[in-house]
Amino acid sequence: MPIRLATTADLPAINAIYAFARTQMAKDNNPTQWGKSHPPLDLLKADITAKHLYVIEEAGNIGGVFAFILGEDPTYQQIDGAWLNDQPYGTIHRIAGNGKIKGTFSKALAFCEQLEPNIRIDTHQNNKRMQHLLEKNGFTYCGIILTEEQAPRLAYQK
Repeated sequence: MPIRLATTADLPAINAIYAFARTQMAKDNNPTQWGKSHPPLDLLKADITAKHLYVIEEAGNIGGVFAFILGEDPTYQQIDGAWLNDQPYGTIHRIAGNGKIKGTFSKALAFCEQLEPNIRIDTHQNNKRMQHLLEKNGFTYCGIILTEEQAPRLAYQK
């Protein structure tokens, strides 16, 4: 499955994937992580402009989306715990799939590891699905960080 940078033309498909993901999160007892409108359109457009947003294609259709950002994440500067190292890293944010393709997370992770093998990610305490994927893919729980909105998140590193 090819992975490429997202464009503004991809936004309808990307928004549909995030809408599906929000519905799945609510069904999985995690209705508050993304609420009813996260990620907002202005954030997605900023990710596209900064060349941080990627899509996973299958048979010409977009089946997954994620942001991969190289460099320091401001919300990761303070952690109640400890990171595995202080080396340069990339951060995966806003990963979601359309529910039709399998292995969205694994495919995105393999792609990101080619760009930067030192990877950090965070998730909501109620996002058991993501916690399972992180552990399955070799991530180590490092502690708790706070988002820009001061919401606690479980922080992982690989």
